[in-house]
Amino acid sequence: MSVKWPHATPPAPVQKPVTHVRHGQQFNDPYAWLRDENWQQVVRDPKQLSDNIREHLRAENQYAKALLDDTQALQAELLVEMKGRMVETEADVPARDGHWFYNTRYSAGAEHPLFVRYPVAANGEPDMNNEQILLDGNLLANNTDFFQLGTVCHSPDHRQIAWTQDTQGSEFFHIFVRDLETNTTKDTEITAATSDLIWTADSQCLLWVWRDENSRPKQVRRHQIGTNPAHDPVLYAEADDGFFLGLQHTSDRKFALICSNDHETSEIWTIALAEAAPQPVCLWPRKTGTQVDADHLDGSFTLLTNAEGAKDFQIIRVSADDPSLEMGEVLTAHRPGVLLLQQQQFASFHVRLERENALPRVVIRREDDGVEHEISFEEPAFALGFANGYQFDTPILRFATSTPAQPRRVFAYHMEAKQRTLLQEQQIPSGHKTEAYQVTRIYAPAKDGQTIPITLLNRSDMKMHGSNPVLLYGYGAYGISISAGFSANRLSLVDRGVVFAIAHVRGGKEKGFGWYEAGRREHKTNTFDDFIACAEHLIEVGVTKPANIVAMGGSAGGMLVGAVANLRPDLFAGLVAQVPFVDVLNTMSDESLPLTPPEWPEWGNPVTSAEACENIAGYCPLTNVRAQAYPPVFATAGLTDTRVTWWEPAKWIATLRYTAPNSGPFLLKTEMSAGHGGASGRYAGLAETTEAQAFTLKVLGLAG
Repeated sequence: MSVKWPHATPPAPVQKPVTHVRHGQQFNDPYAWLRDENWQQVVRDPKQLSDNIREHLRAENQYAKALLDDTQALQAELLVEMKGRMVETEADVPARDGHWFYNTRYSAGAEHPLFVRYPVAANGEPDMNNEQILLDGNLLANNTDFFQLGTVCHSPDHRQIAWTQDTQGSEFFHIFVRDLETNTTKDTEITAATSDLIWTADSQCLLWVWRDENSRPKQVRRHQIGTNPAHDPVLYAEADDGFFLGLQHTSDRKFALICSNDHETSEIWTIALAEAAPQPVCLWPRKTGTQVDADHLDGSFTLLTNAEGAKDFQIIRVSADDPSLEMGEVLTAHRPGVLLLQQQQFASFHVRLERENALPRVVIRREDDGVEHEISFEEPAFALGFANGYQFDTPILRFATSTPAQPRRVFAYHMEAKQRTLLQEQQIPSGHKTEAYQVTRIYAPAKDGQTIPITLLNRSDMKMHGSNPVLLYGYGAYGISISAGFSANRLSLVDRGVVFAIAHVRGGKEKGFGWYEAGRREHKTNTFDDFIACAEHLIEVGVTKPANIVAMGGSAGGMLVGAVANLRPDLFAGLVAQVPFVDVLNTMSDESLPLTPPEWPEWGNPVTSAEACENIAGYCPLTNVRAQAYPPVFATAGLTDTRVTWWEPAKWIATLRYTAPNSGPFLLKTEMSAGHGGASGRYAGLAETTEAQAFTLKVLGLAG
């Protein structure tokens, strides 16, 4: 269809000859100068950005604004709709820990949350009349362009809270501690941390993870409150740049777990939180290709692992004294095609979340006799996850579920009585009728005989007439599965006649671990072929027609969008690529970038492997831009993004504009004070959503 765009002159950045030679092959990189050599400093202080790059990004922003200028009224309308679906005073369900119930809530109109607690009343419920505000994110965010809270956690003795905050979007977090009895705040002066925090049992120390200058988590340290962090002892140091560190605790909170992993290999060390001078103990040494998750019960660890050929994982209980699998008890055997996703240990029950054929389920095992039962659900497609609390010795499991049409509901499930109680249902103040929407699951045939699940959301009164407008969303990487959950913001598109479709392509784990393996490294092109097959199937079954589909994806999903644009641009009316990973070959060849070494197991290592270089070069969106008719593109970037750096989408858009000058148009919007997640705050981020939706409706001819 013909779309009228306001007249504006697009930026035309200068090309500077740069050639990379990789395994004997030359690759031109004329926009390499858009990467600032000072990038490590820029992501922590955007003012350090070189003037010429800043001028170019601002020119791109101005061009994007000009081309979407005729959608300003539509964007305002969308914003009103989205705000109207948000509860002004949104709150979670309070969770009990000892003599307190802890919770997170928002004040009316607030961008950031309040962290609060209530004493336990005589009836065992929270005394809502005696709320204590522990932390106000809005006060912390004053006078900052960007603000994000990471972890907020109370000490075991309930006298202190600690939190991490990021004011740049670079994911370098700053740690603070507040004494709840005196209401005094201590700046620990730790400013290069990840968001992870764990208290020791005596409430005197924090375990935290230090980032190096390249934004890589490299050390687990212990900080005693009130001391100089320069003296913090290093409990664990990761020598391999290909492995990232994380901290988590067991469900009984007796151990901290140091988790070191890349995309295919795990290693776990335990720290006894009650010890005065704890030293890490290796629970699971790294074995290439073996992954593990651990929880604890009475001197034994429950391991969820793919060891010994269990591709879709098994669950084994081992002794803390001898954690070898040979001496362990198999709780859940490996079943091909049934992917074990998550576990949670209780004193008397073990709970697991698993998925088969893109549908999740919860299975509960009673510890005293091993009897299992499953929680049943009837929806054709839905999202399901644990809503964890603090209690370990309890028969109550909290879980949350939703569908693309049904808002999120939180349940308390009595694992012995097998009864569920609805605790909270997401409210839509402007009104919502679940029955007004239809959710269906169909399957597209791939060219190699596989079937790809597609989840569809549309108005119940919509007639499929062969030319319905479609937004087709995909990701397909890292084994991340896109759940069939509820998103209130999508309804603005659906209510205007758009069919919202999720393509569950290979590279995720919707159909088991093999579904992931078939969409990475040398098999990566399956991800793109699957997405194209989904688009073609929607045409074949009479949902839509060519060039009436908008493709959308973010990060690695943005790579998917860029790749299919090169392969089948004729299928799409437009492309929305949010912080897209599109300069794959150059990024994976640059060991200095934060994520490059850890990403090699996912994509391959083009530095050492000519085959990997050839594979990546064959699909890399930037490398494969050619002179053909491309649909309009709307790409986004974040200046402080350390995951997908700003120059990737900037180079891609410049290359599209130069190589296919009669196509497009090609729009780039860079957040100049935000990172990978975009603008901070629950309302501020809506502006980005309205821009993407306005672009989508415009290219589909629905903006008028």
